[in-house]
Amino acid sequence: MAVFISSRCRSTIPRTRAFWWTSCATVRPISSWPDGRGTMLQVVQAFDRAPITEIETDDAAALEAKLQSAERVFRDRDGWLKPYERIAILRRLAGLMEARRDHFAMQIAREGGKPLPDAIVETTRAIDGVHNAADELRNFAGREIPLGLSAAGAGRWAFTTKEPIGIVAAISAFNHPLNLIVHQVAPAIAVGCPVIIKPAGPTPLSCRDFVALVHEAGLPEAWCQSFIPESNALAEKLAIDRRIGFLSFIGSAKVGWYLHSKLAHGARSALEHGGAAPAIVDRSADLDRVIEPIVKGGYYHAGQVCVSTQRIFVHEDIAAAFTERLIARVAKLRVGDPTLADTEVGPLIHPREADRIASWVEEAVSGGAKLAVGGGRISETTLQPSVLLDPSTEAKVSREEVFGPVTCVYRYRRLDDAIAQANSLPVAFQASVFAQDIDVAMRAADRLDASAVMINDPTAFRTDWMPFAGRRESGYGIGGIPFTMREMAQEKLIMMRRP
Repeated sequence: MAVFISSRCRSTIPRTRAFWWTSCATVRPISSWPDGRGTMLQVVQAFDRAPITEIETDDAAALEAKLQSAERVFRDRDGWLKPYERIAILRRLAGLMEARRDHFAMQIAREGGKPLPDAIVETTRAIDGVHNAADELRNFAGREIPLGLSAAGAGRWAFTTKEPIGIVAAISAFNHPLNLIVHQVAPAIAVGCPVIIKPAGPTPLSCRDFVALVHEAGLPEAWCQSFIPESNALAEKLAIDRRIGFLSFIGSAKVGWYLHSKLAHGARSALEHGGAAPAIVDRSADLDRVIEPIVKGGYYHAGQVCVSTQRIFVHEDIAAAFTERLIARVAKLRVGDPTLADTEVGPLIHPREADRIASWVEEAVSGGAKLAVGGGRISETTLQPSVLLDPSTEAKVSREEVFGPVTCVYRYRRLDDAIAQANSLPVAFQASVFAQDIDVAMRAADRLDASAVMINDPTAFRTDWMPFAGRRESGYGIGGIPFTMREMAQEKLIMMRRP
């Protein structure tokens, strides 16, 4: 299924360590309980901050128990599930998710603020992702190593097998609260790794319900456990515990690289951060076919996507016509309650994110940019989608990831100048070029510093079996379900000397 989507929460804005883990959620102390439980996590609707529920958090003892449980089942090789058993569990899981498709979609809209039509797409993708992990096991195998290529290897036969790397610590993000969990958990189940998954603080409900279905599908609890820590320190403790073999982290670059530096020796990691995705619009582009994908790429989920289209470089010969059409389309976007079927753009995840983005827009305008449309505030968490024309290269909207419903338009004359500006930041993820001239399209695709370049499609395009990876500060390792399975496995060579 082809979709305009990505996976991750905002990455490049500096955060204090106190903000790393719980993000936009509220942890409320409960002092009167006789059993000693310390805190509850209050989950609210992103749109109007109305309470949804409260859920119990995990303390240090709970974390240790989860780690011991995961380590125990992993060390018991006789108890490892066979591939056909893992396939059966994944198939049953997909069926259980299918039966609760509407529940998950509405929950995503409520806790995460994603418009319901897009939340339905996310749920469909998540179900397909579980099938994808099961399908991949059909070809998940080692290979023969030819030893008879030299006299030293004569009379010997060698082959490799694939083994799970160990316990997976998965730390997820709010912006795709079900599909991101699937991308981290389903590969671990398929490969045979025990996994402990920590959802984002604002969106724990989709993870909680998904893990319950994993167990209902037949996977013993120790092989997949959710973890909702009562403190930031516990989340870090999970990630860097010596028993962890693989860290899957989706979130802040500052946090991800910090954790990467603290991993136990031999542990691997996959980091998904973000960027300020560029799109180049050549003068040969068909304007009748450009606006809609650019708007989808820039304003999908209110721009809270790691590969959301942020910086748009337009050839000066068509800049006026392009800008007029872009402004008209953005002005018509239906903004509001994400649980309504006709909403196109919903809220930010928290009021402070709306405050930040509004201040960045004000800074850009003060620095000489023109606010062509938007700039208003609809609610505490909801902003009107904005288009900024020619902001300064020093403005935050030009240098850092906005992670909100804002796009910036810059004019250029020479293609190589646009490419140089697109490549000028320390982050690099996905990029786009819109052109009917194949020479222009291929020159840009060849020279843009990106892990993926979309020609005549938005920066946020993705299918879940594509490789998905940030470059430089934007990430480490390769995402996408088949690729994550390879990252979570390790090869063992077995050699036999023939009689």
